[in-house]
Amino acid sequence: MKNELRRLGASDVAAGIRNRDFSSRDVIENCLGRINETNTIINALTEVTADEALIAADAADKAVADGQELGILHGVPVSIKINVDLAGSATVNGCAALKDNIAKENSPVVQNLLNAGAVIIGRSNCPEFCVRWETNNDIYGQTLNPFNVGITPGGSSGGAAASLASGMSPLAHGNDIGGSLRQPAQACGVASIRSTTGRVPHYVPTEREASRAAQLFNTEGPMARSIADVRLGLRAMAVGDWRDPLYVPVPLVEPEATDLPIAIIVDPLGQGVSKQVSSGVEHAEQSLKEANYQTEHAEPATLADAVRVWENILIFEIFYGLEPAVKDICGSGLSQAFERYHAVFPAVTPETHALAFGERRRVLRDWMAFFRKYAVIVAPVSTSPPQAIDFDIATTESTAESVLSMRMVVAINALGLPSAVVPVGIKDGLPQVVQVIGAPFQEMRCLQVAEAIEKNVKAITPVDPR
Repeated sequence: MKNELRRLGASDVAAGIRNRDFSSRDVIENCLGRINETNTIINALTEVTADEALIAADAADKAVADGQELGILHGVPVSIKINVDLAGSATVNGCAALKDNIAKENSPVVQNLLNAGAVIIGRSNCPEFCVRWETNNDIYGQTLNPFNVGITPGGSSGGAAASLASGMSPLAHGNDIGGSLRQPAQACGVASIRSTTGRVPHYVPTEREASRAAQLFNTEGPMARSIADVRLGLRAMAVGDWRDPLYVPVPLVEPEATDLPIAIIVDPLGQGVSKQVSSGVEHAEQSLKEANYQTEHAEPATLADAVRVWENILIFEIFYGLEPAVKDICGSGLSQAFERYHAVFPAVTPETHALAFGERRRVLRDWMAFFRKYAVIVAPVSTSPPQAIDFDIATTESTAESVLSMRMVVAINALGLPSAVVPVGIKDGLPQVVQVIGAPFQEMRCLQVAEAIEKNVKAITPVDPR
């Protein structure tokens, strides 16, 4: 049994520890063994907190023995991305210049996981300042995809996704300002959810206050190997913290029954989709029909406008805020990314940037009307399958291709909507997923529909690096 603990999900681990089927130490030791086997190959975790995790596991087991009240993640191992604060650890954010940026307190999302009983097993890799759809930096190096080590694990939560896919832990933390919870989930064949903006509290004490784009677009969220575990992780994370004044205390409740159909988008804006991706969407639609859901092929009329809002707000702030602040300390990958982005994205004036906030409200109103007709949207994440390592900045043309492929992703960030990712199979040796997009604060409906899709899919992770 102990040798199989690494294959269990977070829900089963939590239940097993609570029922004394096995101990938290058993689970942690098993996961640490898996990390020793695989992390030297795929480089998903930048730091392994083995000693601290074993101490925490023993404390968790004592709490069970003493009959104490247990949190929903009691004794469950979880990794934390290196761009939020974990007290006593460096918040490196992929930048070598921040190697001594030691946090004195936990970010809210980290504290919420600890309050739920989670055991932190390590820190997961990301690109510098989480700007790329890749996970590579000059301090920790390249994270590899366990499905194919020549293919990107995605970014920016690529370390988290790769660690899950290879069985290092059953639950991982990530965040998402332009697809960073969803594109790595596609690349590594795992599940995730980017929650509605404001659902999970966000604050990083070691960093300057987030830009307006980050406040509107960025969310914290869980990654796992099943929708049930994503739901459990979200419940743990979505607890208020006074340090985030933008947190919205909306309860997580099961959705009411609805007769509304599900909108299916195979090729967003008709701009092209690979067969590897489109066949996954088609499989998801068939699964929903078998589960007695009604489907229609439809997309919001303002999808292109939502993409443009994301570009006009976030890219402007990258060029005029982030780039000047970090250009003297950033590494080669981010420097090249800045160069490619300047070539690919049209120049955004301060006036266009300012007007985009009004456009965002108009577009969001249109999407709210769309969700009065459709329960959720099921669509691709990237319209391209996972590409070769560093494809996102290899050439100006490949950067442009990457940007175009992410149109159905960044539109959701622009509007702050929830979106769950669920694996639907494997084709051409690479995972297939879809995202299930809902109206604001409809995470539980997204997860409900994602779970209906998941029931027709054989588990595709964990895997051994290939």
